[in-house]
Amino acid sequence: MSDLFLLRHRTIAGLNQLSIYLENGGFKTWKKAVTAQKPEDLINEVKASGLRGRGGAGFPTGVKWSFLPNNIWPHYVVANSDESEPGTFKDREILEYNPYQFLEGLMLASYAVQAKDAYIYFRGEFWQIARRFDERIAELTASGYLGDHLFGTDYSLRIHTHLGAGAYICGEETALLESIEGRLGQPRLRPPFPAVEGLFGLPTVINNVETLTNLPVIIGEGAARFRSVGTEKSPGTKIFSLSGRVKKPGNYELPLGTTFRELIFTHGEGIINDAKIKAIMPAGASSALIPATDVALDTPMDYESVPALGGQLGSASVIILDETVNISDLVKDTVHFFKHESCGKCTPCREGTYWMSCIIDRIVSGKSKKEDIDLLLTVARNMQNKCFCALGEFSTTAVVSAIDKFRADFEARLES
Repeated sequence: MSDLFLLRHRTIAGLNQLSIYLENGGFKTWKKAVTAQKPEDLINEVKASGLRGRGGAGFPTGVKWSFLPNNIWPHYVVANSDESEPGTFKDREILEYNPYQFLEGLMLASYAVQAKDAYIYFRGEFWQIARRFDERIAELTASGYLGDHLFGTDYSLRIHTHLGAGAYICGEETALLESIEGRLGQPRLRPPFPAVEGLFGLPTVINNVETLTNLPVIIGEGAARFRSVGTEKSPGTKIFSLSGRVKKPGNYELPLGTTFRELIFTHGEGIINDAKIKAIMPAGASSALIPATDVALDTPMDYESVPALGGQLGSASVIILDETVNISDLVKDTVHFFKHESCGKCTPCREGTYWMSCIIDRIVSGKSKKEDIDLLLTVARNMQNKCFCALGEFSTTAVVSAIDKFRADFEARLES
């Protein structure tokens, strides 16, 4: 098998058809798990693999599963398919072109924690994908891969789909749960955490699409196979969504630990018009801006190395900026996005994103004074560590890092 664990459809034509997926070993791991393995065997294998959540936080997946209490039932598994981060488009490719591997992963996760009902939460704009998944779930049920007493055992599993309304905040796991339950998509106070009190107030595992799609490889071929690529602390491959001022944007599945330089200049074929690279946003709109020095470009893209640059790997939606971009324009776009997507539940985020948008509009319009740059920075810093959920924090990340690293771009816009 190649090192394409997730984007196998690029080498196997028609993999989004059940017959083709079955011809290529599909659901053999699922049947073996249900008929011949104990749930704890799956959890231990995933722990041994070192798989870390691919949704952004990078938390060890097997450890997350083990948090579910065994004295409170039923358990639920929820697949987070609310791919809303600007610059992130990896999950959509999996959902459209390798859907059965994702479904098999969701099923394996459900068996591991003994959940008999699993949910897929799709962002509102994915309504066509959701409709196709309803057909696929019906197809799997008719084929005996889902339903009651699977393969003659006592285990039963049903998968349900739920379509959101296109709110970025529902990518936050507790807001997602609120939405499934029919309420406004706003984050919950934690603790209690979803592992103890999640969907319908019961223990729940929530995993990202990319995370789940790794499971048939790990459980089917073993943790050692998964660990054969990547780094010791960040094993496996990762889909890097490359966009911005590059000649060849797209999704690239590469071993964790691949450098930014290789991603941008080998796979992305360099910068448009061969301009000078200026900055990197490693995790979409919620990223800190990292100056594109030689040190940064030669840094491995993994969960340990990127923080040393002052950023996070997150979902690995890598946005590239070149010398033609004034960073204040980028900050304006990110601030307006987070202002629009703020759920308004907490005052620091609701008011902070509003005032940041007012100030950055003034700066970009060329009608501001130097004091406005410091005022924008003050508002952002006063929001940090005070918001109810991560959205408010994310809204400040580009602002603070941009003023810190690229203040000259803001000063170039000041009223003369």
